[in-house]
Amino acid sequence: MSQVCVISIYVPNLNEAIEFYTNVLGFEVNKQYGPSIASLVHGDLPIVLEESDSAVYDQNRRSTGIALGLKTDDIEQTVKSLKEKEVNFIIEEPTDCPPGKYISINDPFGNTIDYLQFI
Repeated sequence: MSQVCVISIYVPNLNEAIEFYTNVLGFEVNKQYGPSIASLVHGDLPIVLEESDSAVYDQNRRSTGIALGLKTDDIEQTVKSLKEKEVNFIIEEPTDCPPGKYISINDPFGNTIDYLQFI
């Protein structure tokens, strides 16, 4: 049976992506594979950031088709922390969803990141 082992996110600027995912979202760099690929971890969740010329951010596009969901135990504190870091919110107020509450932000390249608090 197949199992998800990694999530790759293509970005136009690897250094800017590493800065955002580590300093804003709390990921840690696990390993860097040359100048264009980095493996990051957040608890048990591994992701790979890969710099790609085809990953151009278009501000007119509402979604890149990628949504990364991160779990939080305190969504209000997460909102406060993200506001302090001046992120771009899609949904700023914690909103009800089937498993609990969520908010949504964009990374610097338009990828969607959802924070979920399970209730």
